[in-house]
Amino acid sequence: MNLFEDLKWRGLVQDISDESLIEKINNGGLTFYIGTDPTADSMHIGHYSSFLISKRLAKGNHHPILLVGGATGLIGDPKPTSERPMISKEEVDKNFKGLKEQAERIFGFEVVNNWDWTKDINVIDFLRDYGKYFNINYMLAKDKVKSRLETGITYAEFSYMILQALDFMYLYENRNCTLQVAGSDQWGNITSGIELIRKKLGKEAYGMVMPLVTDSNGVKFGKTEGNALWLDKNKTSSYELYQYLINLEDSMIISYLKKLTFLTKEQIDEIELKHKEHPEYRDAQKILAKEIITDIHGDLEYQKALRLTNILFNGNINELTIEEIEEVFKNENISNISEDINIVDFLVNNNIATSKREAREFITAGTITINGNKIMDLDKIVDKNLTIDNKYIVVRKGKKKYFLYKYL
Repeated sequence: MNLFEDLKWRGLVQDISDESLIEKINNGGLTFYIGTDPTADSMHIGHYSSFLISKRLAKGNHHPILLVGGATGLIGDPKPTSERPMISKEEVDKNFKGLKEQAERIFGFEVVNNWDWTKDINVIDFLRDYGKYFNINYMLAKDKVKSRLETGITYAEFSYMILQALDFMYLYENRNCTLQVAGSDQWGNITSGIELIRKKLGKEAYGMVMPLVTDSNGVKFGKTEGNALWLDKNKTSSYELYQYLINLEDSMIISYLKKLTFLTKEQIDEIELKHKEHPEYRDAQKILAKEIITDIHGDLEYQKALRLTNILFNGNINELTIEEIEEVFKNENISNISEDINIVDFLVNNNIATSKREAREFITAGTITINGNKIMDLDKIVDKNLTIDNKYIVVRKGKKKYFLYKYL
């Protein structure tokens, strides 16, 4: 397969602005850009799924530029339902620095900031040099604007597409950047840039968008209970990322392997055959987790995530350090213990068992462990002697249910 055929096979092409772009992609040598606004100081896994296409193009001898919108981030790309909250210039600047470091480390991209060429444009020049090329009816027809007409859209948000078009034209003129790549929700902004370049410069530029990576219900990849999975391991640990990836639904896993890894068609076809035979082994999910975590954080972090997962699966909590306990259970509710208590009363008082009778049944059946040690003595006292490093008690009920307690 050539490069464009590979992108199509992986499901990474939704639209291109011109059929002639196919040959240009296959031939190599294009300078292209992909952008994001600095709404946080870390990218999340959704960015990763988008930016991987840039890595693929780079492997095809194209030159990528990552634009982090220090200017556009102060306005905000219109959301389909409501206005984005404004963030301060200081926060945007801090976020830019965080994203720049991440992009250079993970993707190896050159990073530019549209604040550099936007900050000195005054409002009259903006209207004369750029606004005059945009017909209001053309702008109203764009999906992002059209979706907000009933609820209302501010002039600042309405102008966002002009700012993004300005970016494309600036990079075209100054960096010979002829292609913009993005997720499908950016199609309207990309075509606006292509039109500005055509009208103002009389030149031809190109756009390509990929489908947004989602689950089977259309929820964006990486959205878990309303929280993003961050590429900063201090925000989302490799262990947390592994847990998310290992639990992805079977029906989508082959699609994710195509879109989110550099495994070949032959390798993925072989994985798919094995997955169909034994989906319960979750081998496809394990391979995806290894590929993504290793690419983002390196092999040591992947091995750490695997080790922590195996410890939790086997219940060997006493093998964890205090730091690892805090990492593994950081999203769990931590209850405090302030006094010694009989194990039966402890289980009832903390809603691990619904009654003393049930608590006794759990204990005699050997389903309760504390810090990896099975508790079968009905007279056992839960005290500080059971803690890890005089601090934590981790109770396991059955094979999967954990409870964390901090001894005061």
